[in-house]
Amino acid sequence: MTAKEIQALSAGEIDLKLREVREQLLQLRLRRQTGQVEKTHELRMLRKDIARLETAKTAKKSSAPVAA
Repeated sequence: MTAKEIQALSAGEIDLKLREVREQLLQLRLRRQTGQVEKTHELRMLRKDIARLETAKTAKKSSAPVAA
């Protein structure tokens, strides 16, 4: 997932996507422990996607108007 795709998402969509990617990472880690993962680079890609999503989430939160 690219940064431009993430920026186009709303805050709710970012939360949903973040949950999905974390679930994928968990499943991949469990499969790695049993030796079923051939594409180990996917672990790194998922961690980077999580970081991008968290960064976009923080940016949207800080740019949102503060309710008084």
